[in-house]
Amino acid sequence: MGKFYVTTPIYYVNDAPHVGHAYTTLAADVLARYWKLQGEKVFFLTGTDEHGLKIQREARKQGISAQELVDRNAEHFKRLWEKMNIQYDDFIRTTEERHIKAVSAFLEKLQTAEDVYLDAYEDWYCVPCETYWTETQLEGSGNCPACRRPVELLKEQSYFFRMSKYRDQLLRHLDQHPDFIQPEVRWNEIKSFAGGELRDLSISRTTFDWGVPIPGAKGHITYVWVDALVNYISALGWPEDKEGKFAAFWPASVHLIGKDILRHHAVYWPCLLISAGVALPKTIFAHGWWTNEGQKMSKSLGNFIDPNTMIKDFGLDAFRYFLMREVAFGQDGDFSLEAFKQRINSDLANDLGNLLSRVCGMISRYLDGKFTGSAESAEIDFALLDNLKSADQEVDLCFKNYSFHKALIAIWEFVNQVNKYIDTTAPWSLAKDPGKKARLTNVLQCSAASLQAIALMLFPFMPQSAEKIWIQVGLELPLTAINWSEEKTFSRYCPAQTIKKVEPLFPRIV
Repeated sequence: MGKFYVTTPIYYVNDAPHVGHAYTTLAADVLARYWKLQGEKVFFLTGTDEHGLKIQREARKQGISAQELVDRNAEHFKRLWEKMNIQYDDFIRTTEERHIKAVSAFLEKLQTAEDVYLDAYEDWYCVPCETYWTETQLEGSGNCPACRRPVELLKEQSYFFRMSKYRDQLLRHLDQHPDFIQPEVRWNEIKSFAGGELRDLSISRTTFDWGVPIPGAKGHITYVWVDALVNYISALGWPEDKEGKFAAFWPASVHLIGKDILRHHAVYWPCLLISAGVALPKTIFAHGWWTNEGQKMSKSLGNFIDPNTMIKDFGLDAFRYFLMREVAFGQDGDFSLEAFKQRINSDLANDLGNLLSRVCGMISRYLDGKFTGSAESAEIDFALLDNLKSADQEVDLCFKNYSFHKALIAIWEFVNQVNKYIDTTAPWSLAKDPGKKARLTNVLQCSAASLQAIALMLFPFMPQSAEKIWIQVGLELPLTAINWSEEKTFSRYCPAQTIKKVEPLFPRIV
């Protein structure tokens, strides 16, 4: 048994979760479910980032304490993940004592390595992004190059991390591990950035007090990004429980992030880990942004896609399917309601839903819902099984490459192959000849067994729908009880219940 440790960013709790948060977390959930289905030992971490100037200002604006604000807003994320059927193993909050202790211990490691020093800092600061920018990076606009909002000139005494010291080690790691940052365009971006002048990193603030104090440095609060990044090991019990979860799961298999926070994860985090003597994660995968009908989502435009509304109006698994199918993971995508409806009606209602309905209907009508007596095989049945094995191999490769949309394309190619198999074998014609009962039985068994396999392959993406398919073809839950990695064969299909004609699994959207 191998291990797989997947993380999302910890989400900043100054606002409600939107489709961008849902996208990253769903991708992590899909990965975790898939590798659990393959028999791997899996740990899936998400959580909330709750310190910093932005939180302190927002709390004061609302007339409540910072702790009250983060306690309230963290629940928004937890409720959405429950509604989205996200099965994380841990939800870390940076205001938790276990995390605060880990951040202090991590900073002490940097101090012991003589990688922290005191100096003065002056530069342009974006409060919403919690990021400093140089005059050159502002490109003369006076606005943050990431979020386009105004920046503030901030000058204060600060502790610095000697990030420049680890530039060459980072560059060597990039060259030796081309899969460290994915997709390739992001690897190139970081290689270019790190190949230039890598400045030391300001890691403390004195203008606010909502955060983790720098050990031995009165009045200095840890820069929120250093604080936040440590969550990936604090949730594993580092440094106190190095023989437990930390030993079992670190280094992380993949950090899933949005491309806007790539530099923090692919430059700051590796350098900090090297200094602290902690192994680097295996992969950092930065996905793209969603637009809404071609427009960038923003508060001012009021065009954020609310996952709660999408789930309420169209159903959870339709929402999960669209996010994973519509765009290649790693590229930008557009959330169009028209495209959403078309995808659900075509792929889910017509292709998959119709397949389930016709197979269950024919088993109920022609075999009284049960498989009894002998079955007669033919070459076309073995060809269908070969198609299944090919689809399964393609899905496995796609998961290893974080190519979720291609995995779904491979599954739908098999769905269409099963539909074609039924059209070719014509069970309705076989049913007219009592002498062909054995052949009819085998055709419908192969068709139902194909649906079992489709349910298994779909389970990471659409767990509720996969379980419904499982039940409707006469199988008993839990779906995950079958070890699909051991044997790819139709003989795994052994219905325990009578199969009945079913209601549409995915009603068409008008």
